[in-house]
Amino acid sequence: MAKMEVKTSLLDDMIGVGDMVLLEPLNEDSFINNLKKRFDHNEVYTYIGSVVISINPYRSLPIYTPEKVEEYRNRNFYELSPHIFALSDEAYRSLRDQDKDQCILITGESGAGKTEASKLVMSYVAAVCGKGAEVNQVKEQLLQSNPVLEAFGNAKTVRNDNSSRFGKYMDIEFDFKGDPLGGVISNYLLEKSRVVKQPRGERNFHIFYQILSGASEEFLCKLKLERDFSRYNYLGLDSAKVNGVDDASNFRTVRNAMQIVGFMDHETQSVFEVVAAVLKLGNIEFKPESRANGLDESKIKDKNELKEICELTGIDQSVLERAFSFRTVEAKQEKVSTTLNVAQAYYARDALAKNLYSRLFSWLVTRINESIKAQTKVRKKVMGVLDIYGFEIFENADNSFEQFIINYCNEKLQQIFIELTLKEEQEEYIREGIEWTNIEYFNNAIICDLIENNQTGILAMLDEECLRPGTVTDDTFLEKLNQVCATHQHFESRMSKCSRFLNDTSLPHSCFRIQHYAGKVMYQVEGFVDKNNDLLYRDLSQAMWKANHSLIKALFPEGNPAKINLKRPPTAGSQFKASVATLMKNLQTKNPNYIRCIKPNDKKAAHIFNDALVCHQIRYLGLLENVRVRRAGYAFRQAYEPCLERYKMLCKQTWPHWRGPARAGVEVLFDELGIPEEEFSFGRSKIFIRNPRTLFKLEDLRKQRLEDLATLIEKIYRGWKCRTRFLLMKKSQIVIASWVRRHAQQKRYQKIKSSAIVVQSYIRGWKARKLLRELKHLKRCNEAATIIAAYWHGTQARRELKRLKEEARRKHAVAVIWAYWLGLKVRREYRKYFRANAGRKIYEFTLQRLMQKYFLEMKKKMPSLSPIDKNWPARPYLFLDSTHKELKRIFHLWRCKKYRDQFTDQQKLIYEEKLEASELFKDKKALYPASVGQPFQGAYLEISENPKYKKLKDAVDEKIIIAEVVNKINRANGKATSRIFLLTKNNVLLADQKNGTIKSEVPLGDVTKVSMSSQNDGFFAVHLKEGSEAATKGDFLLSSDHLIEMATKLYRTTLSQTKQKLNIEISDEFLVQFKQDKVCVKFIQGSQKNGNIPTCKRKNNRLLEVAVP
Repeated sequence: MAKMEVKTSLLDDMIGVGDMVLLEPLNEDSFINNLKKRFDHNEVYTYIGSVVISINPYRSLPIYTPEKVEEYRNRNFYELSPHIFALSDEAYRSLRDQDKDQCILITGESGAGKTEASKLVMSYVAAVCGKGAEVNQVKEQLLQSNPVLEAFGNAKTVRNDNSSRFGKYMDIEFDFKGDPLGGVISNYLLEKSRVVKQPRGERNFHIFYQILSGASEEFLCKLKLERDFSRYNYLGLDSAKVNGVDDASNFRTVRNAMQIVGFMDHETQSVFEVVAAVLKLGNIEFKPESRANGLDESKIKDKNELKEICELTGIDQSVLERAFSFRTVEAKQEKVSTTLNVAQAYYARDALAKNLYSRLFSWLVTRINESIKAQTKVRKKVMGVLDIYGFEIFENADNSFEQFIINYCNEKLQQIFIELTLKEEQEEYIREGIEWTNIEYFNNAIICDLIENNQTGILAMLDEECLRPGTVTDDTFLEKLNQVCATHQHFESRMSKCSRFLNDTSLPHSCFRIQHYAGKVMYQVEGFVDKNNDLLYRDLSQAMWKANHSLIKALFPEGNPAKINLKRPPTAGSQFKASVATLMKNLQTKNPNYIRCIKPNDKKAAHIFNDALVCHQIRYLGLLENVRVRRAGYAFRQAYEPCLERYKMLCKQTWPHWRGPARAGVEVLFDELGIPEEEFSFGRSKIFIRNPRTLFKLEDLRKQRLEDLATLIEKIYRGWKCRTRFLLMKKSQIVIASWVRRHAQQKRYQKIKSSAIVVQSYIRGWKARKLLRELKHLKRCNEAATIIAAYWHGTQARRELKRLKEEARRKHAVAVIWAYWLGLKVRREYRKYFRANAGRKIYEFTLQRLMQKYFLEMKKKMPSLSPIDKNWPARPYLFLDSTHKELKRIFHLWRCKKYRDQFTDQQKLIYEEKLEASELFKDKKALYPASVGQPFQGAYLEISENPKYKKLKDAVDEKIIIAEVVNKINRANGKATSRIFLLTKNNVLLADQKNGTIKSEVPLGDVTKVSMSSQNDGFFAVHLKEGSEAATKGDFLLSSDHLIEMATKLYRTTLSQTKQKLNIEISDEFLVQFKQDKVCVKFIQGSQKNGNIPTCKRKNNRLLEVAVP
């Protein structure tokens, strides 16, 4: 019967224990077993009082549907099974109805599901708050900020394919109705070291892979990027592809989200240009060089990458190159410039890449805040959502400065968690009038003080070590820690007093250990000083500020020479300490709600629960201590009304209805049950139960009473069912008897009726048969008379016919005899004339018949009207040979004329050009056969219709014969630059493709020759007359997809204007004049990385080599 009951408490149909406060016995094993039992039954949420424990299921569960949202909406926290929606609803209703600012703290290690939990909280709040166009726009912007920040701040790690590498705190602002107005996002400690180096098996930030996978070829070309991941040193190749992750689709999602949030198109373009610049910085490499004074300096190996970075960012190449090679140190009025060796140059490059990406991420957060901030200035209610990294402990002493900072933040969160939990517990006892008992717990303030103390704290000593003059290393920092923190009970090292007598050989000399609330963590001191300094050379800051790129200029305000500040910038540790202090101050002003996320296994697989891994997380999250704090007073509390409603059936006085106050009913109930007074206390609005055993006893009694009530209900129901069945059977018997009697009478009446019908039918049948017999006899008599008359008339007719036939035969015989006689007479008279002309007439008749047959067969076998069809019927007779050939010639001339008559003047011109091309290139150029089937269009660019080329259209007043985009080859490096090639009646012009500016104009009279190879490529050289004005910069080396057409039109136009044939040279090796030098262009066969695209490379000062596939 329990399944028929409406569920009104998390105690109903409970799998394991839904609230750990009620767990008996309470120890680590029972805690883990309870979590495992619930996890195996797809119950991933468990309570510790008002705290939600969330276990990552690593698969989709049907518990986040719109129906689930409605199920938990406006319901009591303990009314339904544990769920993240219950906590979200409780926080939202407290904010909306009680005017209390809320914060939701989500913690846990990487891969535990913190980011997904924050998304679920935000999606629930968005679903239950108000509607409307403006409200929906605000909600959409808040939700779409997540994909942008995930793309730029998340990365694939060995623990999580979408690991947040920064801490995020979002304040969502609401109006008095509970509708969202906007939000403010704060970010903490982006792991910018990942930009330049990633551990094995991990990736860089998502955005790098998304751009290369999802951007179009045109967009990548604008960013000067290639799709191949292996081209970039900052991208790890062993994990470039992640199973189940579509980077291309995610890139489209990010661009759409940026548009929804409010990014302008030029802002989006600027952001991706900065990302491309960071990616290409990793490809800059240095080589050592020695100066005359004996100092080592570094030089950039290949300046092509540097050049492309400068083109992207608008920085003078010489300025950035110097910033990578020199460092300027300013002290008061003096400036000292020193060279950078190779190691320092690589450090400067990586520092620039990290700072550029980190500042871009901070700018993105600021820009998103501008879009999602509340537009009105009315009083706002605030709900904060904190998604921050959990406690991190790596093996083999891999814990460094980042883990130290992260664990410090978790110490502060644990401290505020304990304080706010105890404060909430104490306030509830005071509010309910319950006597407060002091709860003993471990206060981790001593650990926080060890780290953040302004005089003797580890961060303070790290800052002091970074700022002091002289040689500063990680070892000197460790020595200072050993001096100051030697006596601290939570600090250990090989040289400190606390561990000197421990004889702990597992602690290396270059490490120190801190006893955190979650356990001991060993930190590798190497890199602490450099990472805390986070130093970017001033020369690089100033170079960035000089950029023509507005976004990069805004990211480096300290590079402005007018605002030079010789004061050292704050360290990374001090900045993070200040951010954490601000965060703690913000959290203390709000009502806290906690979500503790746990990762069940390291394989990121469903249905696997690793006890040891979960135990480790339970310890460092302090969950057992949280339960003990919660149970130190009273383990369970409940309002009087739901308590009475749940347990009223246990007392006769309260069942089924209690007419008085709910508290009085609960007092009567507990007195009747005989529960000891020390096990419970009565508050103003709630009953407090001290021990879980008392609650479980009540549940057992309730369960037994429900079974008794179910039996009673079942008994009453069975009696009612039997009585109802008896009355129904009695009524049915009466109805059946009446229907049987009615049926018997109906059957008797039908039998009498059918007998009468049978008698009637027999009588009527006898009468009908008698009448039929009489009619048949009369009919037979009439038919016999008719037949006799017909026979008589037939006999008379046949006799008359026989007589007429005999008379006709006699007359015909006479006529035949007379005709034969007349014929005989005629033949005798004319026989002599017939024999003289018979041979000639027979010959003419035979010849006429043969010719007639010949022409009729030719008509049937006539070939098609196509001029290229060479089929012709075979000659049937030898004497018709000349006639047959003449007919073939006449027919071919006729069908050619018919074919020509179909052409327009323009088509005739095209065929003349095709004929000219055939004479010039057939069997000479390998590219020619592919051009035969392609029509010569000439105008491949719509210059007159495209507004971008208005300036070019106005500058050219002649008719344009051909307009095509070609690639102009740079003789310095063999790279290609897009140009517009225009051919008019008198000139050849080259113009810029982007703005239409004319770069070169050459009269046709100055063109002396066109050179090209015999292979399958589009390269050609236009040779100019020596001494002409157009030849000052030398000849043009170009590449086109329509080479045959361009060369043919140039040849015909030159012949038309100058009356001289243009020399077309086809050779695999020819000379090209570049200013004062002559360069040999040589064509070779070779395989290409780019597929079937020929490439041009500069081999030396006198040779350009073109590789043709």
